[in-house]
Amino acid sequence: MTDQPVLILGGRSDIGLAIAHRYADLGHTVQLAARNAQSLSQEKTDMELRYGVTVSLHDFDVLAPDTHEAFLDGLPALPQIAVCAVGYMGDQAESQRDPAAATLVMRSNFEGPANILALLANLFEARGSGTLIGISSVAGDRGRATNYVYGAAKAGFTAFLSGLRNRLAGRGVHVLTVLPGFVATRMTEGLDLPEKLTTDPETLAVAVARAAEKRRNVIYVKGVWAVVMLVIRNIPEAIFKKLSI
Repeated sequence: MTDQPVLILGGRSDIGLAIAHRYADLGHTVQLAARNAQSLSQEKTDMELRYGVTVSLHDFDVLAPDTHEAFLDGLPALPQIAVCAVGYMGDQAESQRDPAAATLVMRSNFEGPANILALLANLFEARGSGTLIGISSVAGDRGRATNYVYGAAKAGFTAFLSGLRNRLAGRGVHVLTVLPGFVATRMTEGLDLPEKLTTDPETLAVAVARAAEKRRNVIYVKGVWAVVMLVIRNIPEAIFKKLSI
């Protein structure tokens, strides 16, 4: 059993729970953080019985940055690994009509996650060790008409993680950016996802833990998305603006 605690921000999400299970299976203490965290008591008991590790529950609201410092102070221990799996896709059409809806998407995917990871980065840097993992998205690689509000927020988060990684290089703190494509979760339920480009939360969790162990900087999940997004990023703007993708 390892004595390295893992903090999962967004512990209620399918991706967050899958990553929590993966790290628990590897013997880590798990700190599950989410709104109304006590409602995750069944998941906590399941992981403790299944893997023989300690799991703690912590109330966390990514949209309340004024509470983030107190949240971190209340953890039983400063984690060695922190994973931000917070995300909210929203609806592009609604975001176009309602600025408040667009703001919610941007705050949920960029402002809140960046704020909590910035605080953790300072604590990790002072300690001289730690791993920060941000679940971003391929949607941030280029703005597309069908999801540009969500994509813009993820683009900001990806850039933030890149800058954080650059700043913390040589200071004992590693930053991993995870860029999933389609993931079969409750958030994407009802969407017609292409099977060859879609992964599941459990496969993603394995890829995340492996990449963190190898100290990778950026990973695409599935790997084919690296090629797909390379092509999309390099489509000339005159052609790209005529496409509906």
